[in-house]
Order: sequence, then C-alpha cells, then structure tokens
Amino acid sequence: MTTTLTPVDTTDQKPKRVRRPKSARAGGQMHAGPIAYVILALFTIGSLFPLVWTAIAASRDTQRLAQTPPPFWFGSNLFDNLEIAWKDANLGEAFINTTFVAGVSAVTIVFLSTIAGFAFAKLRFKGRGAMMLIVIGTMMVPPQLSVIPLYMMVAELGWTDQLKAVIFPSLVSAFGVFFMRQYLIQALPDEIIEAARVDGASSWRVVWHVVFPAARPAMAVLGMLMFVQTWNDFLWPFLVLTQTGSPTVQVAVAGLGRGFTPDQSLIMAGALLGTLPLLLVFAIFGKQIVGGIMQGAVKG
Repeated sequence: MTTTLTPVDTTDQKPKRVRRPKSARAGGQMHAGPIAYVILALFTIGSLFPLVWTAIAASRDTQRLAQTPPPFWFGSNLFDNLEIAWKDANLGEAFINTTFVAGVSAVTIVFLSTIAGFAFAKLRFKGRGAMMLIVIGTMMVPPQLSVIPLYMMVAELGWTDQLKAVIFPSLVSAFGVFFMRQYLIQALPDEIIEAARVDGASSWRVVWHVVFPAARPAMAVLGMLMFVQTWNDFLWPFLVLTQTGSPTVQVAVAGLGRGFTPDQSLIMAGALLGTLPLLLVFAIFGKQIVGGIMQGAVKG
C-alpha cells in the first residue's frame, strides 16, 4: 500500500507573534515594584538622616544634646547658633579661601587629568603600561604617609600658613588620570582622532577640538568630585595653616570645638554652614552632571 503525501500550502499562513512583556519591548521602561520603592525610601532616609540631625542639633543647646534620648526634632536656637558660629569662626573669610582653593584645584586637576588620560588611552609610547601602573600604585598609598615629607618641603619653601601650601599638593590627582583614561577609552573612537589628523590637525588641536568636547561629561563629574574633596579636606590644611590666619572652612569649624567644655550645638551649626554651599552647588549643577553621565554612557 502506497501512501501519497499531499503538500500543504503555507503561503497564506502567518507566523505567530510572540508577545513580549511591556518592560522588554524596545523603548519600554521597566516599572519598579513596591519592594524597590521601600528599599529606595530606606536608602534615602538613611542618606538624609545625618544632615537632618545636624540641623536638629544646631537648633538646640549643649545641655539638651547631652540628655538621653537625644532630640529628634528642631528647637528654637537654630538661627542664633548659626549667627554665633559664623562670627566666632570667621566663616565669611573661610568660605572665600576654600572656594578659591577648591576652584583652582578642581580646574587644574580636570585639565591635566584629561590630557594625561587621553595620552594613556589613545597614544602609543614606550613605558605606557609601566607608567600607568605607577599612577595606579600611588592611589594605594595612604595620604597620611606623605604628610611629613610634604610638610618639610613646604616649610623649606616658606609657604606655611599660606593658601598656596594647600593648593600646591592638590593640583594633580592619580584618580583623575585613571578616571579620564577609562572614560576616553570607550567614549573617544580612534577613527575620529585619525580623521582629525588626516585633516592636518596638530596634537594640541586634536586635544582642544576633539578630546575636550568628547570628555565634557566626565570632566564635569570629575570637577564636582574634586571640588567636594578639596572643600572637605581637613588634615593637610589643619597642619599647614598653623597660625590660622587664612583658614579653610574645615579648619575654621574645628576652631569652634576648642575649650574646656566645647559647645556641641555651635560645632553642629558650623558643620551645617560648611555643608550648605556644597548642597547649593549640587542643586544647581546636579541635573547637568547626571545628564552628562547618561550622555557619556550612551556614547560609550
């Protein structure tokens, strides 16, 4: 018995479409569940609690802060303590000094780190790998180990109790070089550099017209990080500004705690005043920095 197979016409049959969840579709956004919102809320509360409690402590007096349990709501002495801390610590001059030091350090670090990062990322020269290992190795050395030789050098130059003694050691950053190198490896294609060289651009024109525009998002992030780091630096300014004639903010705030019975509420008021400029800077430029990070991520 012979079986005849009849061909089936499949021209009119359409393939079945596989439905994908909305979160997996192209251009779709993933929606967070209730657990994610709870976790984010806990992290937000934990991050804001130190700042809020500093403001609460600044609004109380020392006697109330010494009691158990400590206060968890605002008092009525906030503006009085802020005014006293501002005058006693001479924070007006300290803000000017710290803004100058942090601004010069941040701009110089960003400029030099971008150039050095470009060299390590895109240029070929002998000893590049060894030099990069040395740069990374310096990041492993605790900064406290360099305090004594650095202070001896500054003392020999006669820079003690001067702001340039604080600025000079912070003009370069190994982290900045490493950060810019890692960014430029992905964000700056070799074809763009080769096209610029074919058009006759010199090395400096390549850096100015190609590298700097491509590295702008990372430069903004690095500048913010270095500004905050220099603003919050305490150990080295405290050691080198011996006479406190031109104190930075952290050194000036530390002066509020001197005495047999330091006023903790004034210390908290000074710490709050020293933090407010950083919050203001991030409130103004935070969106641009986050947008720059996302733009750089898409380009990379």
